[in-house]
Amino acid sequence: MRRLLKFSAVLFLALAVILTPASAAPTQAKAVKVTLLSTMLADGAELGEWGFATLVEVDGHRILFDTGTHPDLVLKNARSLGIDLSTVPDVILSHHHSDHVGGLLTLRESVLAKNPAALARVHVAEGIFYPRHSLSGGIEDNPMILIRPQFEKSGGTFVVHRQPVELYPGVWLTGPVPRQYPERNWSDDGKVQTPAGLVEDNVPEDQALIIDTPQGLVAIFGCGHAGVINTLEYARSFIRPARIHALIGGIHIFAAPPETWAWTADKLRACGVDHLIGAHCTGIEAVYYLRQPLGLDRAHAVVGAVGSTFELGRGINPRNIAK
Repeated sequence: MRRLLKFSAVLFLALAVILTPASAAPTQAKAVKVTLLSTMLADGAELGEWGFATLVEVDGHRILFDTGTHPDLVLKNARSLGIDLSTVPDVILSHHHSDHVGGLLTLRESVLAKNPAALARVHVAEGIFYPRHSLSGGIEDNPMILIRPQFEKSGGTFVVHRQPVELYPGVWLTGPVPRQYPERNWSDDGKVQTPAGLVEDNVPEDQALIIDTPQGLVAIFGCGHAGVINTLEYARSFIRPARIHALIGGIHIFAAPPETWAWTADKLRACGVDHLIGAHCTGIEAVYYLRQPLGLDRAHAVVGAVGSTFELGRGINPRNIAK
């Protein structure tokens, strides 16, 4: 009897292991496409601006990441590129600056008649609605404080994240990023009113979108005011310490001194980068600089242009101007 009980216990444990759902393992995205809708470089019928926006498509889910500067520019570029935003339920705002939130209201209004649920759920990080004060004039300097009531009146909602969240299987939003390294890449002429008091505005709500794929992580940045290395190391700590299969968007090093570029390149090389689309505030010269230390050629490291894409399994399509 004792032998029979021992055998039964072993059999039960074996079956438990075999029958454990596959979903217990980390979920990875299988199909990813990222299309730039706002940045400075453009050709064809599209227009450039100092701003950023991109459409992210992951396994059938569609997300608009940032909304550009001018109210109607992302809308015009999307139409020119044949992109229908009325089937996009989610918007992510990387931070409060006007060059990332300027198109939100116009875009929401453009889809209301066709689909009231489109562009209706906006994911933001804690701190995006904090009052900002310009040192020059002492006036409110946060456009989100004006945008919020107008957007909510349209039926839209804001979802405030205080920590990392998996929006869809394999699709992660970092939320506020711990500042392990002193990557100071924000303007130092403003203050923010936090629960702890009035302090220097280091853009505490800055966040990035990270997609886990079998090839590695696909990281999408608006400006990376939290620091590209801070953000990537944080993401690799709660997702997995994988290579960066693609780094896309603005990382705000265009005006950084040479030593900052060198330090950033060393840190990026340590975790591995397979593709780079340096858009918006990354800077043109910074993209060219990063090619050599990261071991990337012009097919794998380009200046981002409106309409350029990254697709999992296919790589970068830079469009003509950025080839």
